[in-house]
Amino acid sequence: MNLLEIRNLKKYFATQKAVDDISFTIEKGSIFGLLGPNGAGKTTLIRMITGIFYPDEGQIMLDGRSFDPTLDVVNIGYMPEERGLYKKMKIGEQAVYLAQLKGLGKQDATKKVKEWFIKFEMESWWNKKMEDLSKGMSQKLQFVITVLHEPKLIILDEPFSGLDPVNANLIKDEIYNLARRGSTIIFSTHRMEQVEEICDHIVLVNLGKKILDGSVQQIKQDFKEHKFSIQLSEPPAASESSAFDIIEQKQNRLVVKIREGHASNDVLQYFLHQQATIESFHEILPSLNDIFIREVEGTKSETRAFQKL
Repeated sequence: MNLLEIRNLKKYFATQKAVDDISFTIEKGSIFGLLGPNGAGKTTLIRMITGIFYPDEGQIMLDGRSFDPTLDVVNIGYMPEERGLYKKMKIGEQAVYLAQLKGLGKQDATKKVKEWFIKFEMESWWNKKMEDLSKGMSQKLQFVITVLHEPKLIILDEPFSGLDPVNANLIKDEIYNLARRGSTIIFSTHRMEQVEEICDHIVLVNLGKKILDGSVQQIKQDFKEHKFSIQLSEPPAASESSAFDIIEQKQNRLVVKIREGHASNDVLQYFLHQQATIESFHEILPSLNDIFIREVEGTKSETRAFQKL
């Protein structure tokens, strides 16, 4: 079942189409990647999903009903890339105050904040001020404030920014835990390796339009180039075949691209016929970073061609 449905959403600023007829769905309990270069329309989309902006056209459905910013604010946790906390206010007091704004009573809010502070080893921060924290420390605090009221939908914009590897893993583990407990997470970042590791499904937007939508694994399959890596026990005696082209060779490791009309078994049979010992053989799928660059550059080229008409 879908938690969030975006239906033909549009948002214009003067003559600019910031979001131009975008639709997608997000399943409950999934970790969803919202991707795009700077100026693609991601922030505008997020601001409409959180009720900061109203769409000019289209509809947002949250948990099976039309999204109501006034009622649904308690169902959403939003962690923006920019720091949005009070610099002079004590951290513990600030976390409790913001939890109350999300619908928790003061006693419950204090209890939950203390639990999260203990989990993240932040107990000694309680009376510190925001201005005294490093970027990584403030990032941990913003994450806690975003999720402690247990929202149905959590939106994380560059959540690992400023974090060292230990704290990045701490946040990542909590993202998985939140999804397992039923929260739905929108994850927005420029770090494609993080998306590839964490997300189940992605949508890629550019110039206000959706250009890719699907599961991470299916998208990688859709963009595969029929390249395979072969590790032999020793360099091959010969390596010319009508079944494949050699893209790269380093001693006894080869990267080949299978020609049209042939299959991976043809490559295996070729080397077995040479009596070569095959130590490993696997398909090389494109990274999300490669796909991202290819699709974004393709969109730019189409736009330039259209402008010349």
